[in-house]
Amino acid sequence: MKQVLSVASEAVPLVKTGGLADVVGALPSALAGQGWQMRVMLPAYPGLLAALGKTEIVWQDGALFGGPAALHLGKHGGVEVLALEAAHLYDREGGPYAGPHGDYWDNAERFAALCWAAAAVARDGAGDWRPDVVHAHDWQGALAPAYLRYWGTNVPTVLTIHNIAFQGRVGTDKIGALRLPYEACHPGGYEFWGDVSMLKAGLTTADAITTVSPRYAEELMRAEYGQGLEGVMVARAGALTGILNGIDDTVWNPEADPECAPFSATKQAGKAKNRKALLEEFQMDPELSGPLMVLVSRLTPQKGIDLLPAAAEALVEAGGGLALLGSGDLWAEDMVRGLAARFPGRVSVKIGYDEGLSHRMFAGGDAVLVPSRFEPCGLTQLYGLRYGCVPLVAAVGGLADTVIGATPATLAANAATGVVFHPVDALGLRQAVRQLCALYADRKTWGAMVRRGMKADLGWGASAARYAALYDRLLAA
Repeated sequence: MKQVLSVASEAVPLVKTGGLADVVGALPSALAGQGWQMRVMLPAYPGLLAALGKTEIVWQDGALFGGPAALHLGKHGGVEVLALEAAHLYDREGGPYAGPHGDYWDNAERFAALCWAAAAVARDGAGDWRPDVVHAHDWQGALAPAYLRYWGTNVPTVLTIHNIAFQGRVGTDKIGALRLPYEACHPGGYEFWGDVSMLKAGLTTADAITTVSPRYAEELMRAEYGQGLEGVMVARAGALTGILNGIDDTVWNPEADPECAPFSATKQAGKAKNRKALLEEFQMDPELSGPLMVLVSRLTPQKGIDLLPAAAEALVEAGGGLALLGSGDLWAEDMVRGLAARFPGRVSVKIGYDEGLSHRMFAGGDAVLVPSRFEPCGLTQLYGLRYGCVPLVAAVGGLADTVIGATPATLAANAATGVVFHPVDALGLRQAVRQLCALYADRKTWGAMVRRGMKADLGWGASAARYAALYDRLLAA
């Protein structure tokens, strides 16, 4: 079987801060039936080695970016994991990227070390194992293809952009510390407006670039989405492919989810029970006449959180309510608390994140709101579709790729699965909420949309096949 090394900063269920972890964790199993075996390389954050249990050291370096390092091979949930133990880089209080006092000062070196180890394994092997392809993710993995190219090592590489807003940008004083060749510090290399961009280093050296939805691949060539790298994306358009994310439909399965009463597209009684329970959990009006909308999100401008007052006003006017789970910018947290105080019983907020609660929210909600200004793929709307929670989304990135907006044409063709709005502003969102509430009042139309979304194929099968085909093309070339 052909071998691929996946290099990332997080993967479920071992470590997660966002959707990147879901994708990295799901892809190995999805590829198993496609002729490829994937090992995932992660930093050995505190507790990760213990979660792996018995491991074998397959590679060592006595001086990896400031200290000794060892690569442990273990298994978790059937997935082979290479955990990079380097106490001086990863044994810290806090999360993968930040501690109690903010981002770690040496994040660039921490993830450069991960990439250096990945490139060394691709070049020299780890024990008796050597990958045929290296698949790096986001800026944290982007130096792996760069190192291989700079070394002249002929191992095919793929770099997936999950969110181009995060670029691993540091000053040129870091060039030596990152073990980058000074001669590549130019606009065609890793230089970025007088700085170093670790993501750009990968974009200019990887054999193939993918994004997590086809529309996002197109958007990244435009200034409003490219975050300063749109010129690089245009230059590398021939190597760029958009491959839509899937979801783990065994974990996200309303018929067998331990967090909720079971239900399906054809048996909806459990959905009503979950709605009642969710209203109780959020201490909301149990007699809502309009839709119960849920929002599970980071509270940041990217996610369109500043547009929520417009949505809440229109929703409450129509007899609906909003249950929100998330955390993020302090101004946003204060704003949503203010909405809850303004609309008691109709808007309820829980600050933080709770995986189990998120399942209960999709199971009990009538609709899920995703008003992002840009969204590479988005998983929230996919969870909503799977759980009969009709998505209301902005017409951007993967949201537009996965939700069929309700229009006269799509409704007549029995194709609509949600509401899609554009432009992404307060007026556009307010109009979309009113449209959603009108659809909800038409129980026959609403029920058809719910069933259609629940029956959609949202798993990893088709996307895994596209990744496997990409690996095969690179290997053949």
